[in-house]
Amino acid sequence: MEASKKVKTETLPCALEDPVALLQQLVRINSVNPDLVPGAAGETALAAFTATWLEKRGFIVTRLEAVFGRPSIVAVAAGTGGGKSLMFNGHLDTVTLAGYDGDPLEPRLEAGRMYGRGTFDMKAGIAAMMVAAADAATRQHSGDIILALVADEEFGSAGTEEVLRHFRADAAIVSEPTHEDIVIAHRGFVWFDVTIQGTAAHGSRPDLGIDAIAKAGRFLTGLEELSHALLRGPAHPVLGTGSIHASLIRGGEELSSYPAACTVSLERRTVPGENAAAVEAELRHILDAIAASDPDFSYTLAAGLERQAFEVPSDSPIVRAVAAAAGAVTGHPAPLRGEAFWTDAALMLEAGIPGLLFGVDGGGAHAATEWVDLASLKRVSQILADTAADFCL
Repeated sequence: MEASKKVKTETLPCALEDPVALLQQLVRINSVNPDLVPGAAGETALAAFTATWLEKRGFIVTRLEAVFGRPSIVAVAAGTGGGKSLMFNGHLDTVTLAGYDGDPLEPRLEAGRMYGRGTFDMKAGIAAMMVAAADAATRQHSGDIILALVADEEFGSAGTEEVLRHFRADAAIVSEPTHEDIVIAHRGFVWFDVTIQGTAAHGSRPDLGIDAIAKAGRFLTGLEELSHALLRGPAHPVLGTGSIHASLIRGGEELSSYPAACTVSLERRTVPGENAAAVEAELRHILDAIAASDPDFSYTLAAGLERQAFEVPSDSPIVRAVAAAAGAVTGHPAPLRGEAFWTDAALMLEAGIPGLLFGVDGGGAHAATEWVDLASLKRVSQILADTAADFCL
């Protein structure tokens, strides 16, 4: 299989195109993530559509597909040289169509909104970035304008990880929906499995059995105390405090037996300065204290996935550029704030690409009814186009 394809076609004259019409086309293409819904369509058809759209507007397009059937598209409008490069990043995949109220793949326009799966999260962002990049590419620019439309953000972020193995930029904008606020920080997370050991025995033999589930109760109490302590503790100036919660619990085989093990899977949401090593120390402090007071208590601790928190300075060049463009278009300053959820912006920052989140107003991400404000979509498209033109000048 060919890993990548590069195409250069004749550049077409391009004013700011209609992002609403483009979004309608994007919504009609099923791109449900197959890691979330086995057998789902994935990003192939949507990647092909966006690649063709961008090729027709003069972009050099690279298709990355380390995992067959999970393509990402990177489109570049090369600058004349010597300027700063800007990467727009957004994900092609959506969550499930199941349970959506109405036809999720037929965009419905009503009262200044568009409804449909992915309108808010984040095909409106894709449409805005495509239109913006196409417009900015027609203006004089010395730096490269890069558009990364990635697979798999809703599950494992494999698309952005693959893009970052091949492309770099001086700054990035992730057009996740932010209600037209500029998001300069967001939380990270780390997962752990805590397994409490017991001794299996027949339910009639308490002299032989050690109940792992009952022993896990003491740990859960300690976990709740840690949760309260974190919320009362020192706060990050933008993101507030970290948090922790038990997500899953598994243990036991049958009603008539003592459980030999009980596993608690937990998630710790982190702010800048917190990492997996610090979280492990928090957990061992609880567990070791219980073990010191109970000779029948033993445990194992296993770290899972870690995603770093994200933060860029409020006066960084890309923040200033977006803020200036937003102010010029809307007539008022765009708020700077943090966000609770994690995004691919953290991966780009780890790769040395500072960025931010800026996107549309709307609602219903992952919900039964999803929508985007169409006036917001048009404003965001213009702001992104002006930002790229200014930053890459």
